[in-house]
Amino acid sequence: MEAPQRKVFIPLTAPDRAVALSEQLIRVHQSLRERLASARQQLTGSAGRPAPAAAIPEDLLSYCLSFCTALHTHHTGEDTQLLPALRAAAPALAPVIDNLIEDHRLVAGILQQVHNLLAPGSPAARPETLKRELDGLIAILESHFSYEERRIAKALDILGPNGWTANIFTPDETAAN
Repeated sequence: MEAPQRKVFIPLTAPDRAVALSEQLIRVHQSLRERLASARQQLTGSAGRPAPAAAIPEDLLSYCLSFCTALHTHHTGEDTQLLPALRAAAPALAPVIDNLIEDHRLVAGILQQVHNLLAPGSPAARPETLKRELDGLIAILESHFSYEERRIAKALDILGPNGWTANIFTPDETAAN
């Protein structure tokens, strides 16, 4: 039996880290946008209107839970690693970072509402109610992602090659143990 291959971590230089972070942030946001649009499409079908009350797809709960987990993981990573490191490197960004963290809390509340609507036996689990929540989530996330991409990418550009020393790309070895 072959031993599992371990990924080799190659440290990036400061400018490479900033570019990689900015590009990765945009890729993750795009993936989350696509997953949310897919959930809405599952709910509404091609007509764009909610299906009849009994027609919420059974697998939509698991799909939404997967999406919620991915978004929660993304925002938790930002809140615990990226944003504190960026705040230390660029204290003037504190108001932007505070706005992003507040958005994360708002989004978490909406995700909880979506989860509640999809819970088995939920009396409010009507397609039109769920569609409104998903539409609101899509609008908030689009605004949030666009704001974050503009402000964070700009901040990383301003910091330049010597302004970003945080190594948020190194795997947390304590988490693996």
